[in-house]
Amino acid sequence: MGSLYPLISAQQQASQQLQRLIESRIRQQGRVTFAQFMEWALYEPELGYYERGSPIGPDYLTSPHLAADFAQLLAEQIRQFWQILGCPSGFSVIEMGAGSGQLAWDWLTYVQASDLQFWQVLDYRILERSATLRQLQRERLAVFMDKVSWLDWEGIPDNSVTGCFFSNELVDAFPVHRVQVQDRALREIYVQMGERGLQEVLGELSTPALQQYFVRLGIPIESYPEGYQTEVNLKALDWLQLLSRKLRRGYVLTLDYGHRADRYYSPHRSQGTLLAYRQHSSHADPYVQVGSQDLTAHVDFTTLEQVGESLGLGRLGFTRQSSFLAGLGLIERLAALSQATADIGQVLQRRHALQALLDPMGLGGFGVLLQGKGLTDKERTHPLRGFREPELTS
Repeated sequence: MGSLYPLISAQQQASQQLQRLIESRIRQQGRVTFAQFMEWALYEPELGYYERGSPIGPDYLTSPHLAADFAQLLAEQIRQFWQILGCPSGFSVIEMGAGSGQLAWDWLTYVQASDLQFWQVLDYRILERSATLRQLQRERLAVFMDKVSWLDWEGIPDNSVTGCFFSNELVDAFPVHRVQVQDRALREIYVQMGERGLQEVLGELSTPALQQYFVRLGIPIESYPEGYQTEVNLKALDWLQLLSRKLRRGYVLTLDYGHRADRYYSPHRSQGTLLAYRQHSSHADPYVQVGSQDLTAHVDFTTLEQVGESLGLGRLGFTRQSSFLAGLGLIERLAALSQATADIGQVLQRRHALQALLDPMGLGGFGVLLQGKGLTDKERTHPLRGFREPELTS
């Protein structure tokens, strides 16, 4: 086996190259919003975190990499969507941000083996902006090339999709603006060059949309304590507009870590939710190992619901991942392990994985939001397997 040191060294070199590139741009054009810095750090071609992948493994735990059960139960819910719509002869499933392709592999493998009728009408598409990840996905999904296609938003005609758009841990990776309360006014956090490198500085808001964001939510953020910081995900609003334009009839299913607005923007959450992840640990400094660490901010589900409603994406349900997967049969799968005849080590490993998917302090605490468009009253009110528990209110 080759040493990891050359890989680590290559990562460090790429990180230093990206850091120099960002610093050069800021010297030339002046300070930039944190959203612009985050865009470069994550998506700069060949150098950003998502553009060059993670050669020594994922930097944090995700549901698809724990067990195939996650994708299989997700397939069960999406198959029910197809049935509710009357089993149309063409049904598109569009995964937004497919990562390594593991979820798609498990999803397609399960549907192909379990439901030939659904499989025959299925059109699985992937929206992935990272060229590196697209190549990784193509390699992993080579056996499904007659069923899977890759495209961008421009390749989807408006009002053309009958089916389901879905994402898992996508919205929390959208670049966010960061704001701070100063002298009872909302200011924006910018990134500029200082004597020791990148540093933060406060300035006027880069767009009125930041102030309007809190007005729409009815949150008096200017009255919050001096120094209060948080994030605003304006990119998510553009994303919702794209979804509403492309979807003709069907569903949008969003799984991500986040909160309703009253919890997200609580006066007590005074430093926001932005975190950096590297090698299974997290910290709050986005300016170290630029390009070699992931950056995320929690999702404001209230805004997804409110703005979605205004765009014709009606709210159909909101629950936690633990309840969502339990409603689709994860508890029964756990119980069946007690009767399993497989190797005890494999049984214990799978049990641990399934329990992790349900852990309310971890992956089980993810929010699951379902929105729909073009549905009849009967379709909108049809009971859904993954949304049997009472609606979340906070």
